Amino acid sequence: MRNLQSTEEFHALTKEPAIIFMFTADWCPDCRIIDPVLPKIQKKFANYTFVSVDRDQFIDLCIELDIYGIPSFLAYVNGQEAGRYVSKDRKTQTEIEEFISKLSQ
Repeated sequence: MRNLQSTEEFHALTKEPAIIFMFTADWCPDCRIIDPVLPKIQKKFANYTFVSVDRDQFIDLCIELDIYGIPSFLAYVNGQEAGRYVSKDRKTQTEIEEFISKLSQ
C-alpha cells in the first residue's frame, strides 16, 4: 500500500477509477491489528488502488473529510465518494471486505 504524500495528491487521486484511502496512525493499536490482512484484502480487490493516509500528518484533511476515528476507509469511484467505513471501532478482515464488496453493488 502506498502512502499519501500531499493533500494535493489526495484530491488528484479521488478522480481515479477506483481508489480506497485507509486512514491510520503509527500509534493506533487497532490499525496494527489489521496490518497483516491488508495485503490479502488488496489482492482480493485488485481493481482498487489502496492508499494509506497518516491521520497525524494529514489532520486538516481528516477534519475536512469528517474522519475522526481510525482505522477508517474512504472510497472514491470516478471522482465521486462511493462509500465510507468511518468509526473508532476495531475492524475485522470480514467487515472490511464486506464494506468493499458493497461499493460495487
